[in-house]
Formats: sequence, structure tokens, C-alpha cells
Amino acid sequence: MILQAVDFTVILPLLMVAVFLTLIRLIKGPTLSDRVVALDLMSTLGIGVIAAYAIAYNEPIFLDVALIVALVSFLGTIAFAYYVEKGTK
Repeated sequence: MILQAVDFTVILPLLMVAVFLTLIRLIKGPTLSDRVVALDLMSTLGIGVIAAYAIAYNEPIFLDVALIVALVSFLGTIAFAYYVEKGTK
């Protein structure tokens, strides 16, 4: 349990730094595609935070939540790809 708590205190700040850098890309992204990729990365980092919490506090139900967030994020990415493909024709 102690090792898992230490891992959580190391992983969470690293994930938060990654979220901050991704937020900068989301704001400054020159194109819509850059912003969508940054938003997708932020959802992936959120999944990492949820998974780290599930492991650190031994709550496996949160892994199901992470899986649902991943599926919704995937559907959003597919919808954007469809939108871009439809707009180019």
C-alpha cells in the first residue's frame, strides 16, 4: 500500500504538468485539428489520473469509469474525423 501511495504522489504531478502543457497547446493551437488532438490527449491524461487513483486506493470500479471515458473520447475523435472528411469533399 505504501508503494502505491508513493507512486500516486509521483505520477499525479507528472500528469498535471502534462495536462498544463496540453492546455497551452489547446489554447494556442493554430488549427482546429491541433486543438482536437490536444483535447483528445487531455482526455487520455484524465484516464491516466483515474487509473492511478484506482490503483493507489484499490478501487477497481474506477477502471470501469476510465474505460467508459476512453470509449466516449474515441467516439468524439471518430466524429471529428468524419466531420473533417466530409468537409474536404
